[in-house]
Amino acid sequence: MCVCTALLVALTLMAEGKVKYVFYFIGDGMGVNQVNGTETYLAALEGRIGTSPLCFASFPAAGLVTTFSGTNGVTDSAAGGTALATGHKTKNGALGLTTDLTAPTYSLAERAKASGMAAGVATSVSVDHATPGAFYAHVKDRNMAHQIGKDLITAGLDFYAGSDFMKPEDKDLSGDKSLYVQFDEAGYTLARGYADYRKKAGKADKMILLQSEAASKADRSCIPYAIDRKKSDLTLQDITRAGINFLSKKNPEGFFLMIEGGKIDWACHANDAGTVFKEVIDMDNAVKVAYEFYAQHPDETLIVITADHETGGLVLGTGRYEIHTDVLKYQKMSAGAFSQYIAGQHQKQGAKFTWEFVKKQLQENFGFWAQVELSDRDTEQLQQAYEKFCAGVAKDSKTLYESENIIARTTKEIINRKAMIGWVSGGHSNGYVPVFAIGAGSEEFNGRIDNTDIPKKIAALAGYVEK
Repeated sequence: MCVCTALLVALTLMAEGKVKYVFYFIGDGMGVNQVNGTETYLAALEGRIGTSPLCFASFPAAGLVTTFSGTNGVTDSAAGGTALATGHKTKNGALGLTTDLTAPTYSLAERAKASGMAAGVATSVSVDHATPGAFYAHVKDRNMAHQIGKDLITAGLDFYAGSDFMKPEDKDLSGDKSLYVQFDEAGYTLARGYADYRKKAGKADKMILLQSEAASKADRSCIPYAIDRKKSDLTLQDITRAGINFLSKKNPEGFFLMIEGGKIDWACHANDAGTVFKEVIDMDNAVKVAYEFYAQHPDETLIVITADHETGGLVLGTGRYEIHTDVLKYQKMSAGAFSQYIAGQHQKQGAKFTWEFVKKQLQENFGFWAQVELSDRDTEQLQQAYEKFCAGVAKDSKTLYESENIIARTTKEIINRKAMIGWVSGGHSNGYVPVFAIGAGSEEFNGRIDNTDIPKKIAALAGYVEK
């Protein structure tokens, strides 16, 4: 479609008022292979070779997206998020600013709000993390967590959700109040968990939905991985459902909602394939909540799914023209959670923390020796890891967001090897990421585009004003 025709389509849609409701899903770190690998895994669960389509990957419009930043061939999440939020490239590490860091760039959420729409930003990690922050903050450094939280108030969006805030207090700022106090003074109602949201939403003018205080005490940086989740944990589905409920009541005439599947990236940084695929499935389940809304308003709703970058250089198949993702179904916890579990058991069991005890944990949580056949070499590697762990001679290895002891790390490497999945690094890559879309104007997202094109197309289709 030529530029003139595309513009005409957008103007026609705006004139007809068709794009009233915009859902923008961002799978952080979710490259093409993260999607394909998940679909391959789902087919393997059905006992067959091939793919079993995710909901969002079945949408009629699909394309490939370039992700380089304004300063680097490989973007970070701040610059990648800014490109997807504002349509402008920026410097790695910066949020909502031009590449030279001299002027603000405004996001779809801010422009939707300025256009009279309700607007919300949600994530499975902290609300002040890079991707959500790109939709409301304007800072030179993504690590300025307290200032990012203050920018949330300045943006004045209607709905925010995530695990919590990383720096609610800043002792370096004399007289500065806790962010929670500032949120309250700015008219935000704070809910802890989905049940608390339902109690408070009816009387709230603006809403911040976080996980429970107990969950934040355990880890305020994110909600748990899907693979590690307990029934009491806040989920991305809960967050999406709450966002739709709140924004549609706030303004029945239209809203914008960004939802980030933030922990896909975290699992990719850890090179934990089984956890990655379950995080992609978890985001797909959140997309299904939005799809239910779309089914009721098909001519007025647009759903777009994309990613800020690929993480890890995921390889599906490591040389033998085979892949065995079916073995990942026996993985019952993330590598990071297993590391914590093993460390806790070491303290708890004392002299009972034997090799036989550890073998039992590996069998129960990863299917080793029972459902997943291990070679003598594999078993020897695991036993050596156990011995080094007990001797205290092996340091924990750190990924960007997690830490793993040698037993957990070796376990993860072996199950990846059995699945025949490889990783190039623990960082980001310049690989294409996908974009999928359904609804009014979704055909605009077919083909090869740059990440900055996506918000420009959304803004045109929804008729958001410049800010």
